Amino acid sequence: MTDSIMTLLGDDAAMLLEHQSTTIDRAHLNLPGPDFVDRVICQSDRNQRVVNQLARLFGHGRLGGTGYVSILPVDQGIEHSAGASFAPNPEYFDPENIVRLAMEGGCNAVASTFGVLGAVGRKYAHRIPFLVKINHNELLTYPNSYDQVMFGSVERAYDMGACAVGATIYFGSEESRRQIVEVAEAFEHAHELGMATVLWCYLRNSEFKTDKDYHTSADLTGQANHLGVTIQADIIKQKLPTNNGGFNAIKFGKTSPLVYSDLTSEHPIDLCRYQVANCYMGRAGLINSGGASSGASDLAEAVKTAVINKRAGGTGLISGRKAFQRPMSEGVELLNRIQDVYLDESITIA
Repeated sequence: MTDSIMTLLGDDAAMLLEHQSTTIDRAHLNLPGPDFVDRVICQSDRNQRVVNQLARLFGHGRLGGTGYVSILPVDQGIEHSAGASFAPNPEYFDPENIVRLAMEGGCNAVASTFGVLGAVGRKYAHRIPFLVKINHNELLTYPNSYDQVMFGSVERAYDMGACAVGATIYFGSEESRRQIVEVAEAFEHAHELGMATVLWCYLRNSEFKTDKDYHTSADLTGQANHLGVTIQADIIKQKLPTNNGGFNAIKFGKTSPLVYSDLTSEHPIDLCRYQVANCYMGRAGLINSGGASSGASDLAEAVKTAVINKRAGGTGLISGRKAFQRPMSEGVELLNRIQDVYLDESITIA
C-alpha cells in the first residue's frame, strides 16, 4: 500500500484497513473483478447491446478491466444551481472542460445533463462513455418543491450515443410513486435500446430527521437500493451510510431485529456492506457518492470513502464537486487518488 493512502486515512487507517466483517459473509457477495461482466451481468436478462455497453463502461479509464468504476458526475448546475456549483471554478461553466476532466482524470464515464453532453457530443461521445442524467430537481421554482422531473427523452440520450442513462428517485417523498413509475418505464426503454441504467437512490422526507438525520441510515438507504434494483438499475448510486436504525427511530415500515444484531454493526464498512447486500448481493454494483466539497479535507474524505466502499464489496465511487470545484490539475489528482484505492491489491474485501 502506498504511504499516501495511509497518510490520508490518518488515525482511521487501522480501523478501516484491518477490520474483518462478521456480519454478512463476503462469500455471499458477487464481488467486482476483471470477469464481472461475464460472471454476473451475462447471467441476467439484459440484451447483448446492454451487455456491450456495460463492458465498455467497465473497460474504460484507469480502472478498466478491474470490475471497479470511477465516474465524474456534474449535474450540479441544475441540482444545486450553476452559480453555487461553478463559481469556485468558472471554467466548468463550459461543458467541454467537464468532459476533459473526466478524460484526463482516467474516469470510466462522465455523467451529466442533456445540455452539457449534447454540447460536445460529436467530439467526445466515442472517446469516453456518456451517462446522461434524464431527470433533475430544479431549484428556480419558488417556493422550492424538491421534485425530480424529466428533462428529456431516452431516445435523445440514445441518439447522442450515450452508453447509459441515469435518474434520481426521491424515495420516501410524496412524489416518489410517480417517480418510480417514470423511471421504471424509462429504464425499460433504455434497456430495449441497448443502454445501461444507473439510479441515484436518494431519500427525501422531512420526517426522516428526528434525533438524527436518517436520510443516510444503513437500513433506509439499503431499502432504497432494494427498490432501485427491483426496477432493474444496473448500477446503484447511494450516499455512504452514517448511522443506522432509521426504521426504528421513525417508527414506520417493517424491519427485523436481525438487521441490527446480525447483518450490521456500527462499523462503517459493515453499514456499507448492508447497502451492497440490498443490491442483490452485489449483482448490481454499488457506487457511493463523494459528497460536497469541504476544502482541504476533500482528498482525505474521498480516499476514506473509497476504502469503505471497496472493503464493503462496492463497485466504486462517483465524485463530482470535490473534483471540479478546484483547478483541473488538482481535480485530476483527486480522481486518480480515488482510483489508486481500487488499483491497490493490498486493500481487500473485509
